[in-house]
Amino acid sequence: MTNTEPRRRNRRGEGGKLRDEIIAAALALLDEGGDERAVTLRSVARRAGIAAPSIYPHFADQPSIMLAVVQQEMDALATVLREAVDNAGPDARARLFALCNAYLDFAKLHPQRYRIMFGGLWTPSVEDTSITDADLDSLGAGAFTLLADVLGACVEEGIAHGSDDLFGDAVALWLGLHGLAHQRAVVRKMPGPADVGDRLIRALAHLK
Repeated sequence: MTNTEPRRRNRRGEGGKLRDEIIAAALALLDEGGDERAVTLRSVARRAGIAAPSIYPHFADQPSIMLAVVQQEMDALATVLREAVDNAGPDARARLFALCNAYLDFAKLHPQRYRIMFGGLWTPSVEDTSITDADLDSLGAGAFTLLADVLGACVEEGIAHGSDDLFGDAVALWLGLHGLAHQRAVVRKMPGPADVGDRLIRALAHLK
């Protein structure tokens, strides 16, 4: 539902609060079943209860709002994965399965956000926006590093057959999880056995 209530002006020094409100407005538009095309400067301003020009001190354009949304959700994903790993205890195998399943659960619980995090139409060429290559290259680094660390621990403990390329193995596992998450999102019923997720994790992690 569109926010039509007048918004109280932030006090001096509360510019960070307005920035957070702009990001929250963009997320609300996505969660309502829309996609990045529903997130315009005008729609975000309307949702946040502000005038569109009020956005510019915080975001140069629509892609920069989307980048902030994705950065926030990537941080949320990394937090979810870290909590899952910490709660799994010291066993490396249990920690790996906890992380991978937490990743799949995150994608299932937040389908619109997840789709935007890993694609969509919001990423224009860097020549057409304020976004830089460095901004895009850093997305998801925290979550991926954690996955690589947990996978590496399995190799060190002899639980997994490691190769000479841990980074490549972690990328392969990440892409496998992403593929499964995507399929679960786009098909009415997943083909194959109920434990296909565990099979994928065991295969791509080279678990013994």
